[in-house]
Amino acid sequence: MFTGIITAVGRLTSKSPPTGERDARFVIGVPDRNAAWADLDRIALGASINCSGCCLTVVEAGSDWFAVDVSGETLSKTTLGAWTEQSPINLERALRMGDELGGHVVSGHVDGLGTVISTTPEHGSTRWRFSVPQALARFIAPKGSVAINGVSLTVNEVEGNTFGVNIIPHTERVTNFGTLAVGDAVNVEIDMLARYVARLAEVS
Repeated sequence: MFTGIITAVGRLTSKSPPTGERDARFVIGVPDRNAAWADLDRIALGASINCSGCCLTVVEAGSDWFAVDVSGETLSKTTLGAWTEQSPINLERALRMGDELGGHVVSGHVDGLGTVISTTPEHGSTRWRFSVPQALARFIAPKGSVAINGVSLTVNEVEGNTFGVNIIPHTERVTNFGTLAVGDAVNVEIDMLARYVARLAEVS
């Protein structure tokens, strides 16, 4: 599990296509060697890392990089299939018991793709608006939570299958929001609570 609080922005340094024996392999460099990543060379194989919204499993690691295997399903259902060398990647290590839960509970399981439809300066922050498939829109509510590329955000308003959030300058600096543009696809994870509430309503 994760919190949606990004602790580093990595870069895709290489990717290998799938073979008959394994899935695609991505190697991700981690230049931000802060406290959360100080032990990267000792990270346990099998550890989970949230990579721009996708929970991926570490299969190799070095002093400033780690490698993950990416299935065909993940490549087809997320933005990972479009990543190229040096693509910026939001990174978060898995939550430990006792860690501060600064965002909301994020699973790292992408529910679908959204699209950036506008960015508008608003006082000191920027109002971002996204569109999502109608099947996901019903789970997004004003003042609820949503994860965009792994970033925990609060929904400001919802209109049909579009919604808006405010991004403060700090968030743009420490995530890949600083490189996103209108028309770009993003990984969307709906709030886990909203998912279960909707399911209970269906079966009640």
